[in-house]
Amino acid sequence: MSADKPGEPSRPSRAGRDLRAAIGVGLVLGAAIVLSLLMVRFLFIGIVAAAAAVSSIELAGALRRGAGIRVSLLPVLVGGQAMIWLSWPFALHGALVAFVLTTLACLAWRFRHGVDGYLRDVTASVFTAAYVPLFAAFAAMLVVPEDGAFRALCFMIVVVASDTGGYAFGVLLGRHPMAPKVSPKKSWEGFGGSMLVGAVAGVLSVTLLLGGQWWDGVVFGVALVCCATVGDLMESLIKRDLGIKDMGTMLPGHGGLMDRMDSLLPSAVVAWLALSWLVPT
Repeated sequence: MSADKPGEPSRPSRAGRDLRAAIGVGLVLGAAIVLSLLMVRFLFIGIVAAAAAVSSIELAGALRRGAGIRVSLLPVLVGGQAMIWLSWPFALHGALVAFVLTTLACLAWRFRHGVDGYLRDVTASVFTAAYVPLFAAFAAMLVVPEDGAFRALCFMIVVVASDTGGYAFGVLLGRHPMAPKVSPKKSWEGFGGSMLVGAVAGVLSVTLLLGGQWWDGVVFGVALVCCATVGDLMESLIKRDLGIKDMGTMLPGHGGLMDRMDSLLPSAVVAWLALSWLVPT
C-alpha cells in the first residue's frame, strides 16, 4: 500500500486507528507519566485526578448524547477528586468514604429535575462515580508506598504491553473473532498476543523493579491482561448500547481520553490488589 500523499488525512490501520497519531499521543502521555513517577511520584496522583475528571465529563456527555441520561456531574467531579486525593493519606478507607458521600450527593442533586427518569439518572451517576474516579483511586494508591513509583510503573508497563501485544498479534494473525457482537476487531489471536507479551512484561517488571519472584510476575501479568481485555470489552458494550463510536475527540487517533482509560481503570483495581498480595510492602 502506498504512503499517504501530502495534505491527505492519514488512513486508519486494519485495527481502525490512525496509527501515526495514536503512537504520537501515546508516547506523549507515556512520557508525562514516567517523568512524574521518576521525578516526584506524587505528581502521578495529580495526573490520575485530572484524567479521571476529563474521563467523567466525557462519559457523562456520551450518556447524555446517546440516551438522554443526566449524570449529576458536579457531585461526581467533586466527589471523584475527593476519592482520589483522600486515598493518599487514608488509603482505601478515604476512597470508600468519599464514594459513599458522592452517592448521597448524587441522590440529592437529582431532586431538581423531578420524578421523570430519577432512578435512571441516579443509577448512571453512581455508575460514573464508581467506574471512573473510584477505580482511578486504586491507581493513585499504588504510589503511596516507598516503592510506589515502581508499583505504578509495573501497572502501566503491563497494561501497555497487553494492548501492544494484542494490537500486533491481532493485525498480523487475527482470524477468529473473540466477541464479534461486542468488538468485531478483537480476536483470539490478539488475546493470545496480549497474554504472551503481558506475562513477559509482568515477569520483567515485577522481578527487576520490585524484587519479586518470577511467578509473581506471571500471576500479575496474566491477571492484568484478563482485566484489561474485560475492561476494553465493557467500554465497547457501553458505546454500542449508546450508539456512539468514541466517548470524545480529545486525543487524535484515540478518540476521547475515556477511550484510552477503558483497560486502565479496572486494571488499576486488580494491580493494587495483586501487588498488595504478591509483593507486600
